[in-house]
Amino acid sequence: MNTLRFKTNINCGSCIRAATPTLNRELGANNWQVDTSKPDKLLTVYSDHLSAAQIQAVVEAAGFVSFPLN
Repeated sequence: MNTLRFKTNINCGSCIRAATPTLNRELGANNWQVDTSKPDKLLTVYSDHLSAAQIQAVVEAAGFVSFPLN
């Protein structure tokens, strides 16, 4: 399983709740997490089949932006 990390603007609990339906549907409920305590608001995604660009598109579809850190 590949681990990809992204800087995001998902910066609070409300943002996580707003993004969750889209991220769960596209990435899988147990395949992502956001650490809002980090300055980069770190999104970590575990996937063997999605590219960084595809994950960025999913985050954008959820209404947020992300930038790969890998």
